[in-house]
Amino acid sequence: MTAGTVILWRHGQTDYNLEGRVQGGVDIPLNATGMVQAAAGAAALVRYLGATDRTAIVSSPLARARATAEALAALIGVGVALDARLREREFGAWEGLTRDEMTARWPDEFRLWRTGATPAGIGMETKTQVADRVHAAVLEHAGGRQPAETLVVVSHGSATTQVLARLLGAEPGHFPVRGLDNAHWSTVNHRPDLAPPWRLRAHNIGPG
Repeated sequence: MTAGTVILWRHGQTDYNLEGRVQGGVDIPLNATGMVQAAAGAAALVRYLGATDRTAIVSSPLARARATAEALAALIGVGVALDARLREREFGAWEGLTRDEMTARWPDEFRLWRTGATPAGIGMETKTQVADRVHAAVLEHAGGRQPAETLVVVSHGSATTQVLARLLGAEPGHFPVRGLDNAHWSTVNHRPDLAPPWRLRAHNIGPG
């Protein structure tokens, strides 16, 4: 059996989001705005879910995702499982840098990256690698649950984009829907009678 509903929820804002810096594996916390967003998003998710007694939460271990997950956990009285496979995409040497800093030091690589490709020499994960690990984590945590249950997966911008594409049968990097805003979520429903067995119910829903 598999959970009937999976919600992919992106963490609240950080200072790196505000400054336009690449986060990747940098373990930066939520800023004040992000904490407000997480609390508001958690309250909105409770209303969205209705009954929450059959809800489980799994999160990336990075502080920004974990704090967002804990805001929901505190409202519905469940624990938060942590899974390192839900971490953000690794961006190697670009982590912590702004667009201007990247273009100044790696102009050719940056232009290539903007086409959707993964430039060599940066130490960056490919979109497929991200999709592989996040997809495996989502299926593992959703598996063994009942169709009436909901799994909330708290993760990151690129990670949620790549796994959503994979769940819906698209190639990572070829999903024609914008990524999630901070503290916003997507909902997919499990339909074992269909191929692929996941259907998008809602996208980029948030507290506002």
